[in-house]
Amino acid sequence: MQLPEFTRLTTLRWTFLVAGIFAAFIVALLGFVYLKTEGDLTMRSDRVIAAQVGVFADLSPERRLDAINEHLKQDPGRVQLAGLFGANGRRIAGNLESPPPGLRTDNAVQSAEVDRIDERGREKQTVRLIARSLPNGDLLLIGRNVDEVGEVAGVVGRALALGLIPAVLLCLAVGVALSARARNRIMEVNERVQRIIAGDLRERLPHRNTDDPFSKLAMIVNGMLDEMEILIHSLAGVGNDIAHDLRTPLTRARLSLERGRNSAGTLEQLQIVADKTIQGIDQSLSIITAILRLAEIENSQRSAGFGEVALADLVREVGDMYEPIAEDKGIALVVHAPHKLTAYGDRDLLIEAVANLVDNAVKFTPAGGQVEIGLFRGHGENVVRVKDTGSGISEHERDAVLRRFYRSDKIRHTSGLGLGLNLVAAIVKLHGFRFTIVPGSGCVAEIACPYGLQSEPGGPPKGWLVRSEPFKLFHQREVPG
Repeated sequence: MQLPEFTRLTTLRWTFLVAGIFAAFIVALLGFVYLKTEGDLTMRSDRVIAAQVGVFADLSPERRLDAINEHLKQDPGRVQLAGLFGANGRRIAGNLESPPPGLRTDNAVQSAEVDRIDERGREKQTVRLIARSLPNGDLLLIGRNVDEVGEVAGVVGRALALGLIPAVLLCLAVGVALSARARNRIMEVNERVQRIIAGDLRERLPHRNTDDPFSKLAMIVNGMLDEMEILIHSLAGVGNDIAHDLRTPLTRARLSLERGRNSAGTLEQLQIVADKTIQGIDQSLSIITAILRLAEIENSQRSAGFGEVALADLVREVGDMYEPIAEDKGIALVVHAPHKLTAYGDRDLLIEAVANLVDNAVKFTPAGGQVEIGLFRGHGENVVRVKDTGSGISEHERDAVLRRFYRSDKIRHTSGLGLGLNLVAAIVKLHGFRFTIVPGSGCVAEIACPYGLQSEPGGPPKGWLVRSEPFKLFHQREVPG
């Protein structure tokens, strides 16, 4: 007959092994306790015998006889033995028939087998006794029956042995319960993994909010599944997004060529058609170049370009780049970088990230507005903040704007590819920094990096405390005043 499946689990096998070791240890402990108990009781009995011999030996001959008879009368348990024998071996008093053969009279406790005689008759007993020669030539024997010691030790041993059985059974029961519990959890995980493999990307592994290692592992795997779900959905839609965004400039280029072929009659008209066509092709190439640039950053694991970056110089450099553009639009560009703060990263990539934020701010801020590029020290981090007075980003669009090719309905009329913030997010993630977008009127975007620490490319900085939610990169927080 085939055993249940859980009985073949490694956990149950280890349980039986541990139970066997535990039982062997208990048996060894029982033996030690038994021997120790027997030895201690025998030692106490020997001390009592030695004390009694001294008392009887110090008495006068007449009082010694009365003392021995009184001593034996006060022994209802029949464990005391005493004998007084003359120089010729004749018994004078006591309940010993004769001295045992091979008896030593060196006043030392010894084991012997004797014949006990009393009102119940003759009985052989194994005893511990002391023999002492008296000054008048008599031989005094005082002893105790050691069967009592064995009985007491046996009671202790049986009590411990009876406790061993339920202890081993309890150990086995706990092992079986833990094995069944582990099997149930593994089966549940297997079922959910199978559903995930079958295409249910919303399925997650079960876990409890405890310090259980299995729950911690499940939470990490769930975080990985969250990231995979996002990536798969992004991958599924990236083809449609690319096709949609390339179709418009390519369609315009084709229509320009078609109209030029049918209606252009002069060289100047053909040049105008060619210029429009080139403009559409350039837009398509810009989209492809931006996509390739994103892939390069997201897949980059190199750290050759990483080093200490002076953030104040970086902010001022980006401000100098966009000051003419902001001035042409009638926008006030304010740069606020009073502190010499640094970060560990790739300077060119960080300039590209900040420039994208400033470019968006200038692009979507109406004339008469203001764009502020600020650098300040936060709690354990240096923060580059770009703030504008434009229409801002709504709460429900805060995550959407980070997707590729996303274009809000409010800015459809503005030129752009919808890849700027996605590029910023990729650069921030590569450095292990924090990127925050605060929704509301006027857009506030921050790139925060820890100061005094070095980052590992593609991961958080060394010594940087990462939030417990795995793969969560973007979080809203209040902007310092």
